[in-house]
Amino acid sequence: MNSKLHAVTDALGRPLRMFLTAGQRSDYIGARALLDGLPPAEHMLADRGYDANWYREELENKGIKPCIPSRKGRKVPIPHDEARYRKRHKIENSFARLKDMAEQIAVAELNRVDVFPPLHGPIRRLQ
Repeated sequence: MNSKLHAVTDALGRPLRMFLTAGQRSDYIGARALLDGLPPAEHMLADRGYDANWYREELENKGIKPCIPSRKGRKVPIPHDEARYRKRHKIENSFARLKDMAEQIAVAELNRVDVFPPLHGPIRRLQ
């Protein structure tokens, strides 16, 4: 089983709010969960998984301009600012930093004797 982490970040890619869903769930679930707590912003950068008319309308009602590429199946594509959308890499970098931190925590936990004593017994005998 996998999971998806939906996040709202600031302009520098620093996470402000997060919401975890099952991996097979639609991105709309995360979008709806984070919508009410959005901070004031001029633009919302999101991937095409968040392309829904209701979501775009909610953002516009909050005074936020959506910068979301249209889904491939949309009959009439909605244009987006491609130059602005390229800045979404800051959000991806934020997820990469979170993943690195999670890996560091996991490695630190593996090294704790009280968490995995069977692994440390044979290692101590070899030293």
